[in-house]
Amino acid sequence: MARTDIRAAEGLDAALDRAKALVDAGADAIFPEAMRTLDEFAAMRAAVDVPLLANMTEFGKSELFSVDELRDVGMNLVIWPVSMLRISMGATERALDELRQTGHLRGKLGEMQHRAELYELIDYEAYNHFDTSIFNFRVER
Repeated sequence: MARTDIRAAEGLDAALDRAKALVDAGADAIFPEAMRTLDEFAAMRAAVDVPLLANMTEFGKSELFSVDELRDVGMNLVIWPVSMLRISMGATERALDELRQTGHLRGKLGEMQHRAELYELIDYEAYNHFDTSIFNFRVER
């Protein structure tokens, strides 16, 4: 996959030309950064016949389009590269404010992932079975 950031500096035509050149040079997919509109994504789709990646990073150059909107103009992949970090850090900041103000986090329990949910998500039981099948530490007395 080849990334081009030229759209932000030199415009859409330069990005289309760059994407074509990258495909000609052997790129199997293109990551066109800083596309601003769905029409620009559609123009990129018309310009090259390889998979295309859309970057939906908040506070970037692109509007925050939906998966369906991007699919409808021919995008094949969509990433949200830092969205979960931003959400997590926002929640962390609010929890720290709560801790500073109240001295506890009891009011945040409903926002937390319960231990049982985490264990189910990571299939902890299966991992524990696998792990103990390899080594089970015992203290000899």
